[in-house]
Amino acid sequence: MKYIKYLFCFLPVLMIACSMQTGKKKFNGSEGEVRLIIVAPGHFHAALVQKSMLKPLNYNVQVYAPEGPELDNYLGLIESYNTREHNPTYWNLNVYKGNDFFQKMLSDKNGNVVVLAGNNQLKTDYILESVESGLNVLADKPMAIDKASFEQLKNAFVLSAKNDVLLYDIMTERYSFINILNRVLMQDKELFGTLTKGTPENPAVEMESVHHFYKIVSGNPLTRPAWYYDVEQQGEGIVDVTTHLIDIVNWKCFPEVALDYKKDVKVVDASHWPTPISAEQFRLSTKVEGYPDYLKKYVKDSVLNVYANGTINYQVKDVNVSIKVIWDYQAPEGTGDTHRTVIKGTKAELLVLQGEKQGYKSKLYVKKGEQSTEADFRKNIERAINELKNIYPISLKEAYDGMLEIEISPSMDDGHEAHFSKVAEKYLNFLVSREMPDWEVPNMLVKYYITTTALEMAKEKQPIF
Repeated sequence: MKYIKYLFCFLPVLMIACSMQTGKKKFNGSEGEVRLIIVAPGHFHAALVQKSMLKPLNYNVQVYAPEGPELDNYLGLIESYNTREHNPTYWNLNVYKGNDFFQKMLSDKNGNVVVLAGNNQLKTDYILESVESGLNVLADKPMAIDKASFEQLKNAFVLSAKNDVLLYDIMTERYSFINILNRVLMQDKELFGTLTKGTPENPAVEMESVHHFYKIVSGNPLTRPAWYYDVEQQGEGIVDVTTHLIDIVNWKCFPEVALDYKKDVKVVDASHWPTPISAEQFRLSTKVEGYPDYLKKYVKDSVLNVYANGTINYQVKDVNVSIKVIWDYQAPEGTGDTHRTVIKGTKAELLVLQGEKQGYKSKLYVKKGEQSTEADFRKNIERAINELKNIYPISLKEAYDGMLEIEISPSMDDGHEAHFSKVAEKYLNFLVSREMPDWEVPNMLVKYYITTTALEMAKEKQPIF
């Protein structure tokens, strides 16, 4: 079938062979050969990498961190995985606590893969020093939060190639089946046509993501570290969650294309604005009484103003893209984080919607494009779904506003938390093969160039102080 060549790309055990490095193999896929080093796990994503046991991962894990609630929260999550009823993990953590944790980690080198998911202020420093020391790095987003750290990140990629180590960021959205199916359908030229160019006012690609500071993770209320509300430590919204959105734009719209941020990308406009957080909301989400001194400069009339919201309008190969990220404090009862995507082809539009009409669950829709007749559109979408449903449990039904819904069986939704293990599995495969698609590194640079350039532009338009 015509879709087989695309669907195989998403099987995590297969490699897309485009050699990035030619150094001698350091891993052969044997059990327990990958020894994790968890550094300052201030974000719950560090624990999610370990939510499932993977054969190459050694159950002995080194942890280096300062003492405090962030480390305690990480240890609590790992303990919950080790003691859960179904498929418990069996991690054995060797924990070093101290303010010299990072230098101690570098001197010990008691492992071969550094996992970074925490305070972003020093994350790029940690990345650079780790790869310089010959350690592989799997880093949570964002790997850079401003122009200075973007320059460091560029150097880190140069050093990682020189030292034959692998630097990679955790992009979970590629493993959502709804995104996989969306990408596959975009390759069907009879159905989708070609990606339109759009204009800054009417972009070809629109993405909007709404997140919340107070949320439930692994069944329990998430405790945010106080620094999470400091944009100098966490990063603004337009350099954080937007990394996922930009990554998905590149991955869907320019599949397997190595982009050059100096030639292919233009940031047209950007803006940012704050989310107000009351003292009580801050206390509930952090378990901290009162604002720390480093946050007081953002406080006005007892309300903390967090610049967590933003827009970016940019062009990639002349295709106009609009990105918007919003952070509210807490989702209304019965809802959660939401997402909206519109991608316009000449013959069809593909939409992912997650609003009230969708019961706040992401659903995939298709709509006729300008260069297709209704008859041709119906014929091609029915053909495409009939072919794909022989592989996956999907179907087609009438929706609203001229859209058709591509129904996806709930069995294909394994949840966001499960995607961290899939990223880890992909990364482990890269470690063994020493091969990674040749578009991965340049497209990571594109992503962080866009976010950090947009931040500078937004600050020029609306300074925080």
